[in-house]
Amino acid sequence: MSGQKYCLDANVLIQAWQKYYSPKFCSDYWSLLNDFGENEKIFLPQNVFEEIIRTEDELATWLKNSKIPIFEVDGDVTNCLKRIYAANPIHQYLVDNTKQRSLADPWVIAHALKENACVVTKEEKVTVPKTTRIKIPNVCDNMGIRWINDFQFVEELNIQFSCSLI
Repeated sequence: MSGQKYCLDANVLIQAWQKYYSPKFCSDYWSLLNDFGENEKIFLPQNVFEEIIRTEDELATWLKNSKIPIFEVDGDVTNCLKRIYAANPIHQYLVDNTKQRSLADPWVIAHALKENACVVTKEEKVTVPKTTRIKIPNVCDNMGIRWINDFQFVEELNIQFSCSLI
């Protein structure tokens, strides 16, 4: 997977920052993400970036100063999004319009499709038959786009954690 690029969903950064990879005790993880960004191994769609910085918290500040590339929507990405929606009518349910949630989700997949990147998300596949709920992994599977969770991402990139008392 050495040449593999990774497109990060917002929940990967938000949950890591708030919970298990807090920079208070796992600052090296965030340094590594910066390095991966600088080497163009990872990127964020513009919509994900905007979703995160809207909160104006410490993660937003870190992200604004990070070296993670932010990919804007262009004609190719828009065409990828059109392909996603045309491929299966259920893909329209990726966005929860009633609660204005998951607005960036279609763009995560469209950017990954354009860049031939692997999507990294905390979302899990919906397996209930005949549901109108659908998640990023479902659409990725339907479109032949590789997806993994953040723990698989850590494993694939051979990230090693070490602990010490200060």
